[in-house]
Amino acid sequence: RAATDALPAIVDSRAAAIELLDETSLRVARLDPDSAMVLPAMDIDHHAGLLVEYQEMTAELLTGRVEGAHELFGGFPLATPYELSGQPKTRADLWHMRKGLYATVAGNRPSGTTALLEDVAVPVPALAATCGSLLELFERHRYEESVIFGHAKDGNIHFLLNERFDDPACLERYTEFTDDMVDLVLGAGGTLKAEHGTGRIMAPFVRRQYGDELYEVMGEVKDLLDPTGVLNPGVIISADDTIHISHLKTTPTVEAEVDRCVECGYCEPVCPSKDLTLTPRQRIVVRREMARAREDGQVELLRELTEQYEYDGIDTCAADGMCATSCPVLIDTGSLVKRLREQQPKPLRSRLWLTAARHWPSANAMLGRALTAAAKAPAGLVAGSSSAARRVLGAEAIPQWDAGLPRGGQRRMAFPVADAVAVFLPSCVGTMFGPEGSSPGASAAFLALCERAGVQVTIPEGVDGTCCGTPWKSKGMSDGYRVMRDRMSIWLWESTEGGRLPVVCDASSCTEGLRELVDSLGDERGARIEVIDVVEFVAEVVLPRLPEPDRIPSLVIHPTCSSTRLGIDTALMSVARAAAAQVVIPERWGCCAFAGDRGMLHPELTASATAAEAEWLRAHSFDAYASCNRTCEIGMTRATGQPYRHVLEVLAQAVDGATQEAEASR
Repeated sequence: RAATDALPAIVDSRAAAIELLDETSLRVARLDPDSAMVLPAMDIDHHAGLLVEYQEMTAELLTGRVEGAHELFGGFPLATPYELSGQPKTRADLWHMRKGLYATVAGNRPSGTTALLEDVAVPVPALAATCGSLLELFERHRYEESVIFGHAKDGNIHFLLNERFDDPACLERYTEFTDDMVDLVLGAGGTLKAEHGTGRIMAPFVRRQYGDELYEVMGEVKDLLDPTGVLNPGVIISADDTIHISHLKTTPTVEAEVDRCVECGYCEPVCPSKDLTLTPRQRIVVRREMARAREDGQVELLRELTEQYEYDGIDTCAADGMCATSCPVLIDTGSLVKRLREQQPKPLRSRLWLTAARHWPSANAMLGRALTAAAKAPAGLVAGSSSAARRVLGAEAIPQWDAGLPRGGQRRMAFPVADAVAVFLPSCVGTMFGPEGSSPGASAAFLALCERAGVQVTIPEGVDGTCCGTPWKSKGMSDGYRVMRDRMSIWLWESTEGGRLPVVCDASSCTEGLRELVDSLGDERGARIEVIDVVEFVAEVVLPRLPEPDRIPSLVIHPTCSSTRLGIDTALMSVARAAAAQVVIPERWGCCAFAGDRGMLHPELTASATAAEAEWLRAHSFDAYASCNRTCEIGMTRATGQPYRHVLEVLAQAVDGATQEAEASR
């Protein structure tokens, strides 16, 4: 009530937005680590919060508006000191907290319940009493952890509750609550819908809100436009007084990721398979339909969904985790897909990958030699052979070779250094896939930069048998992954001298895989071993010690899904700006979906994922193209026809150019 009582004065101060958060909203917001950083530290007990924003066309006008706000807020009964911030990040974090409330609350609901978000508006003077009465309704009808939040400036509030619609008693409770809520809102002179559309839930109450005469006019207009009743039947205009409790969507318990999803769709724009098969939201929806079909005994439907899901849901998921970067409740559908792959029967492939894990030095070198041999053979012969093998053994077992793939790389060799500041772990991807054209490759570029900067790094013995384990984990090959994890844990502990030295890796996906591997150890090794991506290490340690590079005019950067999740894109841009005068990330950038070998197993996935970015790049011209992961570079080279290299190769070239120019001038 204190918060809503303050609204008239804040509205008069010409605030652009005033958002109300009740006690439960504040508690829920604290569950998000990002939100906790901007919320005041306090014990929340019958508190409410107001998020107020001021906007003006000029800085001078805004300064005057803020000065008036300071005078106003000082007279409010505040539990903690107020703060007005002009920092973009603080503003973004506060709005992230507010806009993510629905998904955060719904994502933490009990498994098997459905989250309902309603949207009503009342005159601002009636808002306080309405909110208080709504809280009483929650208590009377035993709706715990329900929240109230919304656009208080306009008297528009949202409230959320969780219900179990497969239980008749719960359905009756929901019916009674809805009747009481309608009485409350209409009694306050309000509307049952404000910014959200009137759907089936409020259809039985439209006549009551607008009266018989207006409702009859609405019905006549509906009949004129839709005489056969095919346009959204039952929505807004309905003769069925029980339509709001008919055909309700239940939410069966499936998996942890599926159960938390509220189908908000925030994940869909960043999903690389969105234009080919399914998005993360759709993968989850189909999992729910499969569970529902299983419960209802719909054998034929379950069989059909299961068969189609293998390609649409599992095979064409890049499992890149980009969905988690946009999900308000941090659902990583890729992790779910990896578990589903693990459950698939594949005894022959499992044995092959287990054997490869046990003999990784030889297996990795053999794969590299095979690519080198393929690059020298007639392209049509190799491509035809791989296509024939795929038809016999399946697309998930045999990669599709094409002329765009590079030759194999060089086997990794130990290079021990006594006074090193870090352990360098060249990725095994560099052994499998050689560098672009005559470029030296990421490992050689990194070592050259370190030498030029006087930074000592060591490559310990046994490096050729190392791998982060990502190929096994992403394919669901759990036995092979355990073999590699056990070997890597010993090598990492010994090589880093018990965690004294950090480990630097030259492929962002491998850096992420190493961090996951180290975290999974759960012991002293996991706590003490530090894994750093080579881009971050160069930006922080090497770059300040390098001479001024001879920067190229322009450079395109393709961030990777792993660099985004690792939070190193800022470092990536720092390195890129040291190498080029103009650095551009394409406007339509997205995950390339090459995903290790996923782009070779299903080339159509990478083609679809990169189509928009490639189209943008074809309309522009740049001097160089770079990324920070070898397989992503291959995928982008294939998609655009431009030679993508590791950003360190571009930087090393720029440093060499500056050195040669300086020597020539002397």
